[in-house]
Amino acid sequence: MKTKILSLLFFFLIFSNVVVAAPLLNSPAPKFSITDINGVEISNSNLKGKIVVLEWTNYECPFVKKHYNSENMQKLQTAYKKDDNVIWISVNSSAQGKQGFLNPKEVNSEIEKRKAMPDHFILDDKGELGKLFEAKTTPHMFVIDQNGLLAYMGAIDSVSSTKSADIEGATNYVKNAVDSLLLGKEVEEALTSPYGCSVKY
Repeated sequence: MKTKILSLLFFFLIFSNVVVAAPLLNSPAPKFSITDINGVEISNSNLKGKIVVLEWTNYECPFVKKHYNSENMQKLQTAYKKDDNVIWISVNSSAQGKQGFLNPKEVNSEIEKRKAMPDHFILDDKGELGKLFEAKTTPHMFVIDQNGLLAYMGAIDSVSSTKSADIEGATNYVKNAVDSLLLGKEVEEALTSPYGCSVKY
């Protein structure tokens, strides 16, 4: 009886396309292959050798507005855009009809309006990439190292508020993680609790 139940569970997981393994620190990042808004295919294989920052975003979320209205997020994006070793990917996983949803025609104007500078922007309205990484909030940040291992996941910084004034005194976990990897050092604070609006799957 026990064997039969396990067999049924195994087939359920396969045919329901459930991702069993959760993202784990210092383990290979979840495998993905996805196209950005400009038609460029992005996958683990063509990102290997680079430090990859994944930023879950929703421009209508007040926590995201905190970092964009203050230009905190753009400053980070711009700083790392100058470094060929770092790739910044913004991901919008808001489903159609939910807060923050963008259709392909709206994306470029919204990015331009905020002077955002990601290397790639992903429209993930089916939530496939978000659920693969188990992204919970906007923003929710992940950093993948040069070997394709998850080196950081969690909040952008240490102060979970919507106030731009709180940015100055906060510890920026993402900056610390990327800078450590660029110097060949271990990421000290590699796992934190993300804060923000829930991802609108």
